[in-house]
Amino acid sequence: MGALLEAFEIAVRQDDQRIDLARACLLIAQDAYPALDVERYLAEIDGLAIRLRSRLPNRGGAEEKVMALNQFLFADLGFVGNTRDYYDPRNSYLNEVLDRRTGIPITLGILYMELGRRVGLPLEGISFPGHFLVRLHLRRGTLVLDPFAGGAPQADDELRRRLERVVPEHARGGVPLAELPLEQFLEPASKRQILARVLRNLKGIYREADKPERMLEVLNRMLVVSPEASSELRDRGYLYQRLECWRPALKDLSDYLERVPDAPDLDDVRASLLDLSARCARLN
Repeated sequence: MGALLEAFEIAVRQDDQRIDLARACLLIAQDAYPALDVERYLAEIDGLAIRLRSRLPNRGGAEEKVMALNQFLFADLGFVGNTRDYYDPRNSYLNEVLDRRTGIPITLGILYMELGRRVGLPLEGISFPGHFLVRLHLRRGTLVLDPFAGGAPQADDELRRRLERVVPEHARGGVPLAELPLEQFLEPASKRQILARVLRNLKGIYREADKPERMLEVLNRMLVVSPEASSELRDRGYLYQRLECWRPALKDLSDYLERVPDAPDLDDVRASLLDLSARCARLN
């Protein structure tokens, strides 16, 4: 395990509530930016929070703080969702989001939550299907916000329209969309789940761009965040095989079948294992 991956493991292998989400995201970015100064970017977020705190109303509740956060982050500083180049990998790296003041729903959401936490707003992430959102509990209910859209509140009708776009009817078990309980889609995401979603985004981007070395870095971090993720272990094994790293590929795919002995892709994995065993034998 390299030093960068080891530092990431230390950051995430603790109680979920104690994980420093911003730090973990910046550590992920060190794969693409090895010289990245994590402490400098954390200090930048702290500085933004200090500026935001000075703008909060002397009197007012959580809703007033949300309005001040939205004004500061999106209107004053100009952070905005990157609709023009959504799949640019820079949108998934928190340092680039801070530098370029643009990102995708999850990275803007992470920055939004981190600033909110520093000024006393207990914002929580929501792994909503197809679009990361943020929520805040209020006395009169739950406020759902979209940092990708400037922190705009999301009404139930809008949330159902989002679901209609990404959850097909057969996946709803025939339940009409209007009768589908929204609560099941608005549960808070753990910090590990948020990090896993960031990494899944990067995995998809680098797969489409055909950058196997970058994808391997992402999968290494994914298996630190979610060591039980058998499909990620299998994918890393295939990636090692493509990169002609025969022994690591053999180990990952063997471990995959040990975990999932009745895997639906059993025959394909066995065929790869036969090839890898022969190649490893020739290395001795």
